[in-house]
Amino acid sequence: MVLVSFLGSIVDLDIELFDSSLDRKVSHVVRGKIDSAYVTQQKTKRTKILRRSTINSALLDIVAHLAIPNPFSNMKLSTASIFVGMMAATDAFTVAQNRMPSQSSSTALQASQLEQLSQMTTLSIDSGDLKVIEKYAATGFITDATTNPLFVSQAGISGDPVYQKLVDDAVAFALASDEKDEDSIVALAIDRLAVNLGASIASIVKGYISTEVNPKLAFDTEASISRGRRIISMYEEKGVSRERVLIKLPATWEGMLAAEILESEEIQCNLTLVFSFVQAVACAQRGAHLISPFPGRVLDWYKAKEGRTGPTAPEVDEGVVLCKKIYNYYKKFGHDTICMPASWRPSRGPGYDIDEIQGLAGSDRMTVPANLLQKLQENNDVLPRVLDPETAKTCDEELVGNGMLDEKEFRYLLNMDGCGTDKLAEGLRAFIAETDKLEAVIVSKVRSSK
Repeated sequence: MVLVSFLGSIVDLDIELFDSSLDRKVSHVVRGKIDSAYVTQQKTKRTKILRRSTINSALLDIVAHLAIPNPFSNMKLSTASIFVGMMAATDAFTVAQNRMPSQSSSTALQASQLEQLSQMTTLSIDSGDLKVIEKYAATGFITDATTNPLFVSQAGISGDPVYQKLVDDAVAFALASDEKDEDSIVALAIDRLAVNLGASIASIVKGYISTEVNPKLAFDTEASISRGRRIISMYEEKGVSRERVLIKLPATWEGMLAAEILESEEIQCNLTLVFSFVQAVACAQRGAHLISPFPGRVLDWYKAKEGRTGPTAPEVDEGVVLCKKIYNYYKKFGHDTICMPASWRPSRGPGYDIDEIQGLAGSDRMTVPANLLQKLQENNDVLPRVLDPETAKTCDEELVGNGMLDEKEFRYLLNMDGCGTDKLAEGLRAFIAETDKLEAVIVSKVRSSK
């Protein structure tokens, strides 16, 4: 919160409003009142509105308390007019009470955790639902949006007229292209559908949108590069600049090499399906703009492996620990790669759905589904910052691979990480399964349009 600049201006004017013998008394009192009054936007719940009549009354009360003549009676008209105008302007401001809230009222006066988190971490909504994205973008706390094959597939098969139009446009675009064989037409239609959805989202949010390359290309560097270029080209044709688009690639060795080439062409990449420290380090070493580690799925793996069914404290949640380790490493060794955790679980079990989010407050970015954004919005507890860039620089992490892992080192270290290996394969299978569903829909439409 900041001091009310307007009220400060009243104090600056009091030299003109009061004669010199009274000026210092009134100025001192008014300044004392102002210095202890803090303001925030009228939209928050922790403030009380102090309107011009209240301020006017308060100033006159001060005058009466000091047992001095009413200074306003001898004011010049021009000065009085200015003062009254300034009084009216205070309708646009809100002023916090000049006291610490009591224990019983502190929760009611505190901003939501969604607002608090947005002040330390850039937030993205993890959704392909345009209405939901619009709802949360309107809060002012969400600036970005991410999509994945599941969301594109849902859009493709939903039957909703809004999404159906996006699908029909994609199929028509592919059929009118120079592609000849059915597989190429279908692949182009799927890319076009992802761009159509992303462009629609870009008209709602002001920040990044992420669009994923077909996950079936996870081990094909050249094809991934080609698809990334094509997706960016289609975005630019629709008036969406490449600076706003993140090309999502799986964090395989081949995906990282593709990202390295694309980044050299000023095509920013989001390396997803990160479940291990070595993946995160290799992505940063290859210059990826952003990575998406999945703390919830990491926790799933460790609980299943160890047969744990009870609650896990957020600070020892393996997914939270991994993301902290990545964040600290990046800051210590000067990597510009952004850490944007995604995919969340309740560390302590049902009823603690936002444990991991709270445990990573202060991360560069996060992408969060609508149901958890709602949980944050309903929670008014104080949200402490956990991750801090300056503190991270003092961590005890050591440089990995002398600053640049080669393929042999990467594959060895990834295979030695059971969670990273298992979850990467599982994640690819899940994304490919959703892509298969969408392909079936697009194939049917392509064939029926011929």
